[in-house]
Amino acid sequence: MSPSAEPPVPVRPPALARGGIDRCADERSAPDLLARLRGEAPTRVVAVHGDRAPLDGDGALLTVPVGHIREGVSWAFLGRDAEGAAVLLAASGADEDIPVAAHPADAWGSLRAIGGEMSATDAGLLVEAVALGRWLVEAPFCSRCGARTEERTGGWARHCPVCGREHFPRTDPAVIVAVISPDGSSLLLGKNALWADRNLYSTFAGFVEAGESLESAIVREVQEEAGVLVEALQYRGSQSWPYPRSLMLGFHATAADISAARADGEEIVDVRWFSREEIRAALRGDGDILLPGTTSIAHRLIADWAGDPA
Repeated sequence: MSPSAEPPVPVRPPALARGGIDRCADERSAPDLLARLRGEAPTRVVAVHGDRAPLDGDGALLTVPVGHIREGVSWAFLGRDAEGAAVLLAASGADEDIPVAAHPADAWGSLRAIGGEMSATDAGLLVEAVALGRWLVEAPFCSRCGARTEERTGGWARHCPVCGREHFPRTDPAVIVAVISPDGSSLLLGKNALWADRNLYSTFAGFVEAGESLESAIVREVQEEAGVLVEALQYRGSQSWPYPRSLMLGFHATAADISAARADGEEIVDVRWFSREEIRAALRGDGDILLPGTTSIAHRLIADWAGDPA
């Protein structure tokens, strides 16, 4: 594998990696941080229900006052906004009651559905809230002894009072790659078995295995799913994908032999080479296939190759 000297097109950040707020990590260890901030009038709250959050009439992320939050939610400190006001997280699971006692929102929106259409700050704040909120809600017990853990460092750690173990949010690295023909004129995409009823094609992706490099994971995943050996890897950016806790590391790569492409028949049921014209039509919504939504890093990898500003 030989890295390319320069990427063929400018690298643009994926939808969920464009911005956010100052996380103010140095404040997290302050004593009684969450209780103190809940008592400050300027403090605002991002309420997360699974991966959904309240939106205003324009589709922007709606923060709510502390007094609108019901009891029994999981709290955390997300950082401070541009004016210096604290921003807290109040999270509940998708199968629990929504975290707000009142309903000030015009609507609730899912990160997966709306992240690509949000402002950079809103998208970055919401992905932080969803990722941390899912961990707080789904992992309340110690993995060593099973005891219920206690919140520490503003919600960014949990302490087991029985065995003393410290727990931190887990992030699983995964690679995702757009495979390009040697002459640069075609893009290889695959149709996942889960999309059997939709004509949806996407890039190839998989988790990095224990003891494996990103480069080796890319070669392995593409060979397993599409039968193609890839080289000339180009890193294109990363973003969090809290479904449930991935960090997606995006690449472009060149196929050594386009004739070797074939679906594995299990996870991937079809692979096809597409021209730029076909991909641009699909990005406009008038092609014969569907592509991943704008929130996904797959969309960014595809659009960058196609030279599309989407």
